[in-house]
Parts: sequence; structure tokens; C-alpha cells
Amino acid sequence: MAIGSKFNLLATGRKTDGPTLASASPPDIETPAGAEKTATLTANDKEANISDNSSDEAAPSHNVQGGVQKIQAVTLVWSKWSLIAVLCLLWLVTLANGFRTAILYSLTPYATSSFQSHSLLTVINIVSSSMVSALYIPVAKVVDVWGRAEGWLVMVGFSTLGLVMMAASKNLETYCAADVFYSVGFAGMNYILCVLAADITNLRNRGIAFAFTSSPYMITAFAGSKASEKFLLNVSWRWGFGAFAIIFPFVASPVYFVLKVGLNRAEKQGIIQPRQRSGRTFWQNVHHYFFAFDIPGVILLAGGLTVFLLPFTLASTAPNGWKTDYIIAMIVTGFVVMVLFVLYQAYWAPQPFLKYEFLTDRTVLGACLIDATYQMSYYCWNAYFNSFLQVVSNLGVAEAGYVGSTFQVVSGVLLFMVGFAIRKTGYFRWLLYFGVPLYIFAQGLMIHFRQPNQYIGYIVMCEIFISIGGSIFTLLEQLAVLVAVDHQHVAAALAVLFICGGIGGAVGNAISGAIWTNTFLPSLMRNLPESELPNALSIYSSITVQLSYPVNSPERIAIQKSYGYAQTRMLAAGTGIMVLSFIWMFMIRNYNVKNMSQTKGMVF
Repeated sequence: MAIGSKFNLLATGRKTDGPTLASASPPDIETPAGAEKTATLTANDKEANISDNSSDEAAPSHNVQGGVQKIQAVTLVWSKWSLIAVLCLLWLVTLANGFRTAILYSLTPYATSSFQSHSLLTVINIVSSSMVSALYIPVAKVVDVWGRAEGWLVMVGFSTLGLVMMAASKNLETYCAADVFYSVGFAGMNYILCVLAADITNLRNRGIAFAFTSSPYMITAFAGSKASEKFLLNVSWRWGFGAFAIIFPFVASPVYFVLKVGLNRAEKQGIIQPRQRSGRTFWQNVHHYFFAFDIPGVILLAGGLTVFLLPFTLASTAPNGWKTDYIIAMIVTGFVVMVLFVLYQAYWAPQPFLKYEFLTDRTVLGACLIDATYQMSYYCWNAYFNSFLQVVSNLGVAEAGYVGSTFQVVSGVLLFMVGFAIRKTGYFRWLLYFGVPLYIFAQGLMIHFRQPNQYIGYIVMCEIFISIGGSIFTLLEQLAVLVAVDHQHVAAALAVLFICGGIGGAVGNAISGAIWTNTFLPSLMRNLPESELPNALSIYSSITVQLSYPVNSPERIAIQKSYGYAQTRMLAAGTGIMVLSFIWMFMIRNYNVKNMSQTKGMVF
């Protein structure tokens, strides 16, 4: 595989000078700038294509934002070895991130249980998911306006702050605040990593490059789970968080310096001019960036999502349940605020973050709907899966982590196969026809096997099938959303996809929380021996208390039955939601990416 001419790893789209398409395409193939489509281009599209075609291949495009010009300048001046170095650095970041994910995934139930808040896992996830979804908008603006390196540094700072606060938290309030910084930081880093991948790889090779940078998860799935057990038994859950507050800045910082060195070289060679002072006053800058980074949109989306979704988890503990006045008020207010967000983006935003024609493109819509549906379905049951494995399947912390990390192991191998298939055929939509049905089938099987006294091998089998299906369409939805846009809108298109996924995750957590609070505790009250009923709330609120009852004791069996009762309904809801993907996958156009390019310079 040659390292040469153009493009990106996770994202893609029409090249700034228009993609080159394969000459022989089936009749149903739709191409972004082919002869058939040229006739239907709007006047604005034609003007944009003419402008792009006029750009000099030896210089950054003149009609794109500053951050896009910077990364194009970097790829125009760096060598093959610089490109390899960046890919290796991204691999190293993914390795550290994989360890972080595996370790903290296992430690989080114990962290929340230390505050007697195990039952509030979904509440914490709803708040953080809502904040993350909203903040993709300003992060996309930052990497487009200021640059990829600057955005990366800011996200590393948020991640480190969140980890420090988590390690030091003494109550649930501090932990929730820390989780927001932590989630925003790492979600932002993963997002910028995807944008960078789109900047430095060719569309045809993107699947292979993504498989390469994702391969560390095969290592961390096992090593990380074992490490989490050692942290819990020999140190504390706090140091599991604290250790990464030290590790991550050292691992992630080199990416920033490599990008800045490349930009300085481009400036010295005159390929791009150094950034000039704007001449604005301090308050003029505040006003400018307030709207440039779409802060009103962030407030509306984050506030609306949080206020709308939290009642689904909190209603069962309200004085009058769903009839409680503040529960009704939160749902209505949240819905109205989200409608205001849509209207603001459509009509009132001075600088909307993505063009209307891209937001209404059927391929972008299809990819976003698949992602939202998948995340919604997945988070309907995932929050309590690790706890289920320990309490019901009687696995240790490490063993539960191994099962929970099945996706990372399977995807590490499968993505290489998917990447080579896309490189060979040039098409990717056909893979959805295998991935979506397999995922739904496997999740449906899990309804039967996610019960007490089931052989753990069947659960692992279902997890493998889920991982095969899920890893296929999580890669393809990124290819789909980016193939429909040009380089100028790569970051914005990815932001839209990630926002939809974040909203889906928040809704899934809300559904999960609603099912959990309305099924687990009532089932526990029915199943527990009468002598243990006074301890029901303590059992409900802490995995440590749940595990304190011996295996096969009447109390432990009652807890296991209650888990099975709740998990069955969570999985049924997730499976029903996922059926919608049968519709969304046909919205995606059958692009041929074999000869399409999007960026400039030395890319993979």
C-alpha cells in the first residue's frame, strides 16, 4: 500500500478539487461530482466546485477556514516519515486510551457505590452525554478556526482535569462535575483523532488506517481488565483514575508538538502566512467567539437534552411518580428548549456549523440516524452489564472486564478485513447488509441468555456477534457521513455524526434508567427474603453490598433474579429500537470511494 497522494482515515468526502471517480460504475451508484450529478448541482454547488478546482495543489485551499488551511499546509511540507510518526503517535494515544477505558469501565461501579449511588449510573451518563453532544459544536469550530493542534491541547487539558477531580472526589456532586470534564475531554480527543485521521489518509485506505489505530484495543482489552482488578484489590479505585491523570498528558502531548513543528516549517517556506492579530478589542473578541463557537447552541442543546431526559430516570423516586409537577415541567421545558435549538440552528445562528444542503443530504441523514439508533440501542442495557457479570454470572472484576471488552478484541481484527474489502471493491454500503441484521439477531439472542444460571459462554458468543455487527457499521457510518462533504466541512460533518450518537446515547441511558428504577427495585422487593427487605435500598444502591452476599444464598439468588428481570426488558427495548436501522441503511448512497480524494500533500 503506497503512502502518497491523498486523504483520511475516518472521514472523507469530496476532494477540494472534486473527486476522481471510477469510469465504470453500476447504474445505481451515486457519485458526489460525477457527470450524472453535475446536471443536478445547485448554483452554489457549482460555484464551490469551480473555486475548489482553481486551487493550487502546491498550496492550501484559499476558500477554507484557518484550521483547515493549517493542516493542509502541514501535509504539504512534511515527509513520509513525519506521516508515519503521526500515525504511530495516534496508535500510542489509542493504546493509552484503551487502557484508560478498560480500567475505568471496571472501576466506575465501585466509585459510584462508594457514594451509595450505584443506581445513579445512568443519571451521571445522561448529564455527561448531553454535555458532550452539545460541545462537539464548539470543538468543531475550534479545530476549523484555530487549528487541530490547538483543539487537541484543550481537550487534553479537560481530560486531565476530569481525571484529577474524579480521583479526589469525596461525594457524588464532585464526581458528577468531574465526569463532565472527563467525558468532554476524552470524547473531544477521540473526535479530533477522527478529524486528524480524515486529514492525513486517503479515503480508499481509511478503513485500513482506522483498523491500525484501533488495534491497541486488542491489547488493552485483557491487560486493562487485569490492571483494574489489581488497582481495586491492591491500591484503590481512586488511583485507577489518578494514574491516568499523570500518564495521559505525556502520551498525548507529542501529537500537538508534531503538528506545530510542521506548521512552523510551512510558515518558514511561505506555504502559509503566520496568523495575524485580528485588531479586535477584548470585548469584541468575546462577542466574536461567543457566536463563532456557537455558545448559544451549546447552552440550548445541553440544557434541553439534560432537562428532557433526566425525568425518565428520576420519576420513580418523585413524590407522585410521573404525575409530579416538576417531572412534567422538566419534560415539557426540555422538549421546548430542544425545538428552540433546531430553530436557532436553522434560522437565527449567525454562523451555523454545517451547511443546510449537507444537513439534508440523505447519506448524512442516514449515517447519523444509524449512529443515533445504535447508541440508543446499546446504552439501553450496557450501563449495568459489568455489574450483571459480577453479581449474576459470578465473575471477578478482571473476568467481567474481559467479557465487556469483547467488542475491542473483535473489532481490532475485523476492521482490517473491512478496510481491505473497501480498498478492494471501492464500495462500503453492501457491508451494512451484513452488519445490521447480525447485530439485531445477536442482541435478540442476548435476551434469552442474559438470565441467572446461564452458561457464560453463550453470553460471550452473543457479544462476539454484536461486536462483529457493531464494528462494521460504526466504521461505515463515519465513511458515509464524510464522503458526502468536502474537506472544509469534515470537522463539522463528524461533529453532526458525533452529536447524533451522543443524543442517542443519552436517550438510551434515559431508557435504561427508567427501566432499571421501575423494574429492579420492585423485583428485589418481591424476591428478597422478608428478613432482608429493610436492606433493599442498600442492595439497590451498591454493587459492594450486592456482592457481599454469598453465591447461592437466598439473598444472592433474589438479587440475580432481579437483575435478570431488569436486563431482559432493557435488551428487548434496545433490540426493538435497533430495527429502525433497516430503514436508515437504505438512505445511504452507494458511493465508489476507490479513486476519490479529499486532501492535499503527503497522506496515507
